[in-house]
Amino acid sequence: MVVKEESCVYKNLDAPVEARVKDLLSQMTLAEKIGQMTQIERTVASPAAITDFFIGSVLNSGGSAPFENAKSSDWADMIDGFQRSALASRLGIPIIYGTDAVHGNNNVYGATVFPHNIGLGATRDADLVRRIGAATALEVRASGAHWAFSPCVAVLRDPRWGRCYESYGEDVGLVCEMTSLVSGLQGEPPKEHSNGYPFVAGRNNVVACAKHFVGDGGTDKGINEGNTIASYEDLEKIHIPPYLKCLAQGVSTVMASYSSWNGTRLHADRFLLTEVLKEKLGFKGFLVSDWEGLDRLSEPQGSNYRNCIKIAVNAGIDMVMVPFKYEQFIQDMTNLVESGEISMARVNDAVERILRVKFVAGLFEHPLTDRSLLPTVGCKEHRELAREAVRKSLVLLKNGKNADKSFLPLDRNAKRILVTGTHADDLGYQCGGWTKTWFGLSGRITIGTTLLDAIKAAVGDKTEVIYERTPSRETLASGEGFSYAIVAVGESTYAETIGDDSELIIPFNGSDIVTVVAEKIPTLVILISGRPVVLEPTVLEKAAALIAAWLPGTEGQGMADVIFGDYDFEGKLPVSWFKRVEHLPLDAHANSYDPMFPLGFGLNSKPV
Repeated sequence: MVVKEESCVYKNLDAPVEARVKDLLSQMTLAEKIGQMTQIERTVASPAAITDFFIGSVLNSGGSAPFENAKSSDWADMIDGFQRSALASRLGIPIIYGTDAVHGNNNVYGATVFPHNIGLGATRDADLVRRIGAATALEVRASGAHWAFSPCVAVLRDPRWGRCYESYGEDVGLVCEMTSLVSGLQGEPPKEHSNGYPFVAGRNNVVACAKHFVGDGGTDKGINEGNTIASYEDLEKIHIPPYLKCLAQGVSTVMASYSSWNGTRLHADRFLLTEVLKEKLGFKGFLVSDWEGLDRLSEPQGSNYRNCIKIAVNAGIDMVMVPFKYEQFIQDMTNLVESGEISMARVNDAVERILRVKFVAGLFEHPLTDRSLLPTVGCKEHRELAREAVRKSLVLLKNGKNADKSFLPLDRNAKRILVTGTHADDLGYQCGGWTKTWFGLSGRITIGTTLLDAIKAAVGDKTEVIYERTPSRETLASGEGFSYAIVAVGESTYAETIGDDSELIIPFNGSDIVTVVAEKIPTLVILISGRPVVLEPTVLEKAAALIAAWLPGTEGQGMADVIFGDYDFEGKLPVSWFKRVEHLPLDAHANSYDPMFPLGFGLNSKPV
């Protein structure tokens, strides 16, 4: 089948998007349509696979990179290679390349890593979040990618959930405000823009993805991929509102949740995916599955794959994040359409939605990387923005052992100070999961500033800074020689199910480190964690001051800015801080609500 150039309305830049979609769809074979519905991982994206199977999208999993410490230009080389293979196919339909850019372009070495969403929720600053989205978009586009799997707009109901830090908080109103990230990533649509219709402003923007539809933050006991037990009225009241805000901003894609609603997997729930999201709410972009989301529809996982495809696509999934066994997916999908078990109308609807987003995103006009954006990666302006986000995200939980005597701000010209703890000089812990790899790493994993680096840069020339990862007996024995100590403890890195935690105890003997230091030296404790953790009575009692720093990212100077008084504390808890895990989940609206620190709590310290 030969394509005649003069009949290609879809190649006419001046033609309306819907006319281009209709024209291109009319020229596509079934194989080309199913190819567009297929998303594969970059490690299996050979030129032949992309060209011969008409693949619609390529992605990288967390930690899947061209090579160790690959820079943005290396990523762009790889993605442009994939794109050239797509453009060599009969119709020349470009791929859309997706990546988990969830707190900056966090997979790429040297990119700016912003605080995770839980910290941004603490800022209560929607404009800041929008600006972070815009900066992230530039760094993502500089690497060649077109699509960020962000924002996560889960409303958090239980901190035992392993994706707690991906949520902006437990209050639906707060999460709705933070959806401003969509306008940062995609650009802000004009007032007359049709609600639910995808929008991307230009080459400096990326396609955004609201996730995970719907109720992922409300699972029973906070179990990842678990079951959200709720009435539809509760879904409408608690979990759906952030999606309405995203749709109003023209969010181009939505990702289905691994979780279930009252026992039905979301990937199989036609009522929520099609009748609610697409029909009632008017979503005109495309709905993508999560990683191997279809495989999870059967037990054992991955069995009876053909039936899983049938259920999910008929439920409303438009693009399938396969990501490896694409030949089986394409074969089974073809058989299902030819047998009538999946209608041609359903296929056409899915492909129409995918093409619409590709046209809106300008991929046909500008399929390759704009290399002029490379200087934006990790640039000073973006790092200053991340630094601002860090200082605005810090929540001061305690300031002084007596109400009338504050401990903070600290004296930057003190004669001798101790900096200690597992998280004081660990950039990987500071960034958390979804940084360079899926679950994150310990150590100096990318370019950035640790808390220790920031303290050393902030204190006076005559101040002696003693650093020990674990405080030694000798150091503690000379405790009277220190003006104060800064102890940074917190969680190890994690993501998704491996982050589920029923105990929420500070690991690495964090509480013991705090106690042993605070008994000898006046101590500021900085907690670096993706969620509230158990605060032992001795920690609360002996610490002179306590800060929740969340997972601040690469710009540790933001912490020093506040603890030494250059800026005041602004952060307010985006989630209730529990007394004991047995009390979970907490409900701020319940009569029985009895937290250690309530939702919205946060002290201030008077700047020097």
